[in-house]
Amino acid sequence: MKPTKWTTRLAVCLALAPAAAATSGCLLIAVGAAGAAGAGTVAYVRGELDAALDSPYEAVVGSANDALSQLQFAKVSESKDAFTADLLARTADDTKIELHIVRKADRLTDVKIRIGVFGDEAKSRAILDQIKTNLH
Repeated sequence: MKPTKWTTRLAVCLALAPAAAATSGCLLIAVGAAGAAGAGTVAYVRGELDAALDSPYEAVVGSANDALSQLQFAKVSESKDAFTADLLARTADDTKIELHIVRKADRLTDVKIRIGVFGDEAKSRAILDQIKTNLH
């Protein structure tokens, strides 16, 4: 019996599936390495937006505080030292907003944003966009 086009394609897909699954983690590692190597990378993974910004730590913390105010979120708390800052705010419907800011180098700062338990990519990106706008 001669294989049909459909069965041949299915066999090829099944053969390549393990390779695709095995290399998918490498892609995330490559994206993460790119973030460590240079600023401007943004990834949304498991409900958290992670961005590397080419700006000094103090400027990013100030811009993040301004962004929360400009977007009319209620700031609940802030804990900060020379290397990390954690900002906690609430939306109008009382959803928690967490910003974790880490100094990586003189002009490289990592920002992680999580909204609620499961995340909200659109709102997280809006906050990040406002932070970037405030930096320029």
